Amino acid sequence: MKINYEFKDKKLLELALTQSGINAKQNNERLEFIGDRVLGLSVAEFLYKNYPDEAEGNLTRRHASLVSTETLAYVAHQIELEKYLHHGHMTGGKINHVLANAMEAIFGAIFLESGFETARNVIIEIWSELAKAEIIAPKDAKTALQELVQKSDSGALPEYTYYEQTGESHNPVFKVRVSAMGKSADGVGSSKKLASLDAADKLLKILAI
Repeated sequence: MKINYEFKDKKLLELALTQSGINAKQNNERLEFIGDRVLGLSVAEFLYKNYPDEAEGNLTRRHASLVSTETLAYVAHQIELEKYLHHGHMTGGKINHVLANAMEAIFGAIFLESGFETARNVIIEIWSELAKAEIIAPKDAKTALQELVQKSDSGALPEYTYYEQTGESHNPVFKVRVSAMGKSADGVGSSKKLASLDAADKLLKILAI
């Protein structure tokens, strides 16, 4: 597996490969921010076109799985990205997060240098194979978290607390906290359902470390 793109601006590539732990000002966080959006939209478009008979729920679960930290880290490992990263000390669960962030930063850099279509093509060349590997849509984060907790915590259930709603009435933002197995995570979304899914996904990552 490789990324089929050659940067014209080598300084932009270097920025995408620089973690904030190495340089607090000149790092890949801003590129990661935009790369996350480019990746999300590219994968969403791919799924919409290639799974015409699937309902929104299945598409959402596929999308969440394909843009997850674990998937991004898998791609990063396949292209041996860690050899080129400028990073601080990476241990335990932090490794995947640093690699995932760098992958998103690279996509952001491609977008800035060559536009959305080029960035999308680079992404889909890799992600189409990953999508094909998931014949059945994965479980949503709330279901996966519940099953994990019930197996590990004597049948207990995760507890969700809806503690804040901000924004205008036509564009609300909900904040949710989920607690289980002595840990908790906060999620946000345009509905309580989306916020709780976000919180569950984050808690799953915490419990997996």
